Amino acid sequence: MTLSAFARWRQDHAVHHATAGDLDRRGTGDIPTLAVAEYNARSLTRQRAYRAFRNPLVMFGVGPVFVMMIGPRIWSSKQRPRLRHSVMLTDLALLSVGGIVVALLGPVDALLAWLPATLIASSAGIFLFYVQHQYEDVYWERHAEWSFAAAALQGSSYLRLPRVLQYFTGNIGLHHVHHMSSQIPNYNLQRAHDEVPAFHAAPMFSLRDAVKLTRLKLWDEDAERMVSFQEARAPRTTA
Repeated sequence: MTLSAFARWRQDHAVHHATAGDLDRRGTGDIPTLAVAEYNARSLTRQRAYRAFRNPLVMFGVGPVFVMMIGPRIWSSKQRPRLRHSVMLTDLALLSVGGIVVALLGPVDALLAWLPATLIASSAGIFLFYVQHQYEDVYWERHAEWSFAAAALQGSSYLRLPRVLQYFTGNIGLHHVHHMSSQIPNYNLQRAHDEVPAFHAAPMFSLRDAVKLTRLKLWDEDAERMVSFQEARAPRTTA
């Protein structure tokens, strides 16, 4: 019970691959990210809302509940029928299967069996996605200069996970390979990285490095790097 409507997820995933790192096409399948100038142009209330959203407790705690559990349950009349029907049918299937499980186990036992695993998986998924596209030298460009290959190799990281975690996450730490060609099956991602020299230049992080990346909140277009709120406020020196 992954909660994901397949047709809609496939569409969002394809759009994400086609727009990752494109400053002019943000908004689908990515972590909402503001440039420093955009953040400074916001009202104080909207700045505080963005700060709250980017807080790790919200991003990896409350956020996954909405992004992975509630958001995928909602459809819109503006969606293409195929996508809208995918969400509707998935919701109906979840309601039916969930009702049967609750009837057999009782509501408390059903939730104890399903909810903790779902929350942990959702938080881990958001964290992995975050650190694979949110690091200091990540790739962001305006659409006119945007490059698919550069977005894959410079805008997607290689997160070197311990073997056990690499196995249970389907090798998704090799995100740069996945973004260059989403047709490569997960069991061949490591081999592709090892055998294609171009992949060796991708940004690489350990799990410990990844935790430190959560301090980065804004894209500095002048410096071409991700910065923290503190760095964005710091006055720039001139030569």
